[in-house]
Amino acid sequence: MIFRVEMDKKITKDMIIGAVIEEHPSTGKVFKKHFGDGCFTCPGSNNEDIAFGAAMHNVDADTVVDELNSAIKEG
Repeated sequence: MIFRVEMDKKITKDMIIGAVIEEHPSTGKVFKKHFGDGCFTCPGSNNEDIAFGAAMHNVDADTVVDELNSAIKEG
């Protein structure tokens, strides 16, 4: 199941990675920076949230979320 990210909502660490990328393609650069290229082809991106991805890649989830929200503001 894919959850849509509403335009007026901020991205949070419990949101599904694939849904965020689909709704906001500008976030791709942030996921690539912190998680590598795998997010774009990983089947798990459709059911794993940002917090899980951050834990798997040993990065701070709050940092990733802050950068994702900046990316959607910048477009």
